Amino acid sequence: MPNLTPYLNGLDTLLFDFDGTLAPNLDLADMRRQIAAMSSAAGVPEAVFEDLYIVEIIEAGSAWLSQNIDGNQAQLFAEAAHQRIIDIELAEAATTQVFPGIPNMLSALRDTGFALGVVTRNCNAAVRQVFPEIDTYIDAIHARDDTPYLKPDPRHLSINLDSLQRQPDTAAIVGDGRLDMQTGKALGMRCIGVLTGSNNAEELVAAGADWVIESSLELIY
Repeated sequence: MPNLTPYLNGLDTLLFDFDGTLAPNLDLADMRRQIAAMSSAAGVPEAVFEDLYIVEIIEAGSAWLSQNIDGNQAQLFAEAAHQRIIDIELAEAATTQVFPGIPNMLSALRDTGFALGVVTRNCNAAVRQVFPEIDTYIDAIHARDDTPYLKPDPRHLSINLDSLQRQPDTAAIVGDGRLDMQTGKALGMRCIGVLTGSNNAEELVAAGADWVIESSLELIY
């Protein structure tokens, strides 16, 4: 039986982000640049989306076009932008695998009784392309196309917890992003930051991380 880090004492559930946590990160900065460029090309003023995340850029741009141009153009823009995201995700997934040791780590956690979930803003198809055996190791997955709510909306995590029939006060979110920490903190979950993705320890702590580790593999030893 594997040993668990003492920080998991009192917990029965772990929700994992995917990119940057269980697998290498997507180039989110480039993806955002592409979607922002599409928004500008469609006529959406930069002020409408300058501070937004990728999916939210599409939503805001589509709403602006619907209100200021016409609904058909808004729909065409949204469909093209969402397809661009999927195309990027699947192209990167084709050359990506989960980090070494992740399947064994997840298996060990399940052997000790943990319920395991994945909550990600990536699409389901890309997740499964990167990690084809994910259902062997994870009890519930909620990717971008599995839920109407995305981090930082706490309902993204709540839906996953509900499917596991677990409560936030005995669960932790494990992730590389500030969004993961902020969303978990909003639900009163324990928040574990990992340094295998897009943020450093200081940024993760500032976002609400209770504990920062080098990688998810440090959950067991």
